[in-house]
Amino acid sequence: MTERPSGVTTDGDAAEDLAQSTSDASLVRTLARSREIEAQLAIDPSRFRMLTGDRPTGSLHIGHYFGSLTNRLRLQELGVETFIVVADYQVITDRDGVGPIRERVMSLVTDYLAMGIDPQRTCIFTHSSVPALNQLLLPFLSLVTDAELRRNPTVKSELEQSGDRPMSGLLLTYPVHQAADILFCKANLVPVGKDQLPHLEQTRVVARRFDERYGRANPAEPVFPAAEALLSTNAVSILGMDGQKMSKSRGNVIELGMSADETARLIKRAVTDSDRHITYDPVGRPAVSNLVTLAALCQDRDPFEVAEELGDAGGGGLKRLVTEALNDRLAPHRARRAELVAEPGYVRQVLLDGNARADAVAEATLDDVRTAMQMVY
Repeated sequence: MTERPSGVTTDGDAAEDLAQSTSDASLVRTLARSREIEAQLAIDPSRFRMLTGDRPTGSLHIGHYFGSLTNRLRLQELGVETFIVVADYQVITDRDGVGPIRERVMSLVTDYLAMGIDPQRTCIFTHSSVPALNQLLLPFLSLVTDAELRRNPTVKSELEQSGDRPMSGLLLTYPVHQAADILFCKANLVPVGKDQLPHLEQTRVVARRFDERYGRANPAEPVFPAAEALLSTNAVSILGMDGQKMSKSRGNVIELGMSADETARLIKRAVTDSDRHITYDPVGRPAVSNLVTLAALCQDRDPFEVAEELGDAGGGGLKRLVTEALNDRLAPHRARRAELVAEPGYVRQVLLDGNARADAVAEATLDDVRTAMQMVY
């Protein structure tokens, strides 16, 4: 058994916690708890503070739109206090440079605002602009071991795929950086996919260990809340237009900032098959079903109903439907986005204001941490 940091007590080995978080039984429990949280959100959303975000490694696309942005907007409109981190520091966890990062950061913020994210209700900020958030890494890193970090699924996967390339210290500590993202604002709700559950469990481990080692005199008032996962009960996965995972390098992504004509051209090249009769069969006909799913999402319909209505329309008929449905769905977003692109000063001010707000929250949390650690001099 790996030696734990001195003074750390747990209710089980952290590695077992992380493995358990992705087990079938745990996933069922998490889904059940997510349904309970949804019911609580409908009654009293003020009980929750949410943290979510994106790495600025490229433009946002339709996978982000349907996979996370619509849900963020929904939760904002319910009244959940929300923090969205543009994780610019995390760009360099697995890259040699930052690329056109300023352009990408501003593009993300522009898409958030075009989506309807309200900067008066949602705090949008960048990692690099909140020193106190990043300072939390130091005490947090003292609560985890090298072995535990290397067993994290994301870190383990990167290590296995790296070949002879040495792993950076930043990549190794990536799970703890994510913990700092969540804990700096004391978020108690994090929308995640099931593949991200180990990261959230690592956050809970860090929060628990901090309170066990340094916590306040009253155990009923921990320094950090236990952040909970909000899993979507009807999440769908959208593939690229070639039927593979969406990737800008593959040229199979429809970005939110693309024009209607660009969208049409990409969909026209989309992979289908030789069977003219359209059915919804994600296992047997993944590429066709992906397009059916996209049309259904755009029209808020059931994919089986969409496929049945298309019948013998063939791939051409399917692509025409998807093109029309997607362009209609994105038209308001694109119109608002064009207005925002023409107002770069406003977009920048939104980010400056969000950075200032996040910095104040992070400083208050860092004060709590210093007090708990008896480091107020």
